[in-house]
Amino acid sequence: MNTDPTLPIPAEPPPVACVHRPWGSFRQYAFNQSVTVSLMTVQPGQRLSLQSHTGRAERWIVLDDGAQVQVGEVVRDCQMGEELWIPVNEKHRLGCSGKRPVRVLEIAFGNWQQEDITRYADDFSRPQQGE
Repeated sequence: MNTDPTLPIPAEPPPVACVHRPWGSFRQYAFNQSVTVSLMTVQPGQRLSLQSHTGRAERWIVLDDGAQVQVGEVVRDCQMGEELWIPVNEKHRLGCSGKRPVRVLEIAFGNWQQEDITRYADDFSRPQQGE
């Protein structure tokens, strides 16, 4: 359920444009779109709740080695530069299995709000719904 139907939630990952310039290139993940961009940092041995969102889908770009990511029932260790798509309503979790903090750039498509979180497991005993 999208709480704000004016903001589209893509079912599939939107295309990423690779733009070439004389000095090199850049990847463009959203072009004139309504998105929310967050830089998540997880400390060693810590992890986010196992959660899903009703109002957004997310593209994660792993910036550091040592990220442990769960999407659906699949848990895997990710390397710097990997990109993942998390569809709306899909269970997901980010953790840090290394000795240094890990960062993941999150590009959220849809209506980003804390109230759309459903937690299935949480190391910090936060409520099942919301912030």
